[in-house]
Amino acid sequence: MPSTDLQITPDLTIPDTELVERFVRASGAGGQNVNKVSTAVELRFDIAQSPSLPEALRARLLAKRDRRLTDEGVFVIDAQRFRTQDRNRQDARERLAAFIAAGLSVPKSRIATKPTRAAKARRLEGKRVRSGIKRGRSGPTSWD
Repeated sequence: MPSTDLQITPDLTIPDTELVERFVRASGAGGQNVNKVSTAVELRFDIAQSPSLPEALRARLLAKRDRRLTDEGVFVIDAQRFRTQDRNRQDARERLAAFIAAGLSVPKSRIATKPTRAAKARRLEGKRVRSGIKRGRSGPTSWD
């Protein structure tokens, strides 16, 4: 049987033992099938306790403000886009892999710069123009 471990990059793999899958009934439209077949997948991955993630990656993933991340550091994905359990399972794993892969890139630190003299002049000119427009709206209006 082929390995069901989740391959993120050639050197980063999440073992299947760290993923917890639960199959539940999907919500929404679908007729009788949705009422009797558990095709939706709830995939849970404990980022905070995972030994397979490097420490820097774990810190970046936990620092993200994602609604799918619980306070305990567990990432929860609900997949119910498709009609079959297998396809929803595959979709949930792909979404987890994409989330982890997004955390692999280290964000470049911003270098603070000052606005140029021309940029300051453009900003002040825009303020003068806007001020003139507003000044023109008020004032004496004589309808003789």
